[in-house]
Amino acid sequence: MLKIQLTSSLEAGIDEAGRGCLAGPVTAAVVILPLNAKFHFINDSKILTEKQRYKLRPIIEKQAIEYQVAHVFQDEIDRINILNASIRAMHLAIEKLEKKPEYIVIDGNKFYPYKKIPFKCIIKGDRKYQNIAAASILAKTYRDDYMKMIGADFPKYKWEKNKGYPTADHKNAIENFGISIHHRNSFKLLNRQLKIKI
Repeated sequence: MLKIQLTSSLEAGIDEAGRGCLAGPVTAAVVILPLNAKFHFINDSKILTEKQRYKLRPIIEKQAIEYQVAHVFQDEIDRINILNASIRAMHLAIEKLEKKPEYIVIDGNKFYPYKKIPFKCIIKGDRKYQNIAAASILAKTYRDDYMKMIGADFPKYKWEKNKGYPTADHKNAIENFGISIHHRNSFKLLNRQLKIKI
């Protein structure tokens, strides 16, 4: 079982989903768990199956002291780059909290200070701490929900399956049909980059 959290204070775990995608938003989630929270099957969302992630989501949301999710969309990603957009999504999620955390732990190695709240970046933190793992599950499932929703209007890209990641079927669709309003123009969408009419 993962460690509950790093400190004994009102600690928020943060993670994001969708950094490596060719389309759609980057999504961040922040989760504040009580000290007695115990999830025996919680882990990095990438290790879990889709069914496991969706089964855990309502359990996390019920046990959490508070949680929030925020998207930063492709236009802003193109404007400020994916790293800044990921951190922007994290800040937006924190801003939505009613209870302000006393400490923040973030999966990865990059974060910009938020209102002087102490923080720590933890490499593979979603495999070490429950609050970060919980955030990774929420970020992933809420982003997947969004991609399935917009995918209904753009079925040729098969976002209900690939969620905007650079799979072979997604790249083939871009080559055959061009890009959509949801694609990230600043990303290398194909191995040989093409100028495609929007």
